[in-house]
Amino acid sequence: MPITDGLLDALKDVQDPEMPINIVDLGLVYDLRREGSRVDVDLTFTAMGCPAYDFLLSDVRERLLREPGIEDVLIRIVWDPPWTAERLTEDGREALQMWGLAV
Repeated sequence: MPITDGLLDALKDVQDPEMPINIVDLGLVYDLRREGSRVDVDLTFTAMGCPAYDFLLSDVRERLLREPGIEDVLIRIVWDPPWTAERLTEDGREALQMWGLAV
């Protein structure tokens, strides 16, 4: 996943509201591309019907728009491949284990 300008790091500021982990370490970001002043994000959720759906979309958009030179954010929801715990980063696994969650 080629990422420029620290955009993936910026998304580490977006926390999942139901778990003590950011969306990058949770493995929700499938792809991130910058084209000029626009960022395209492929994002998934841990389950269809996620109650935090609108909240997370808003947070992703807001956070990326704070980056220099970003004027537009296009978010595409991706369900294939489905999210599994295998998408967790090592930092994500450690964070969840610290909270007593088995992964």
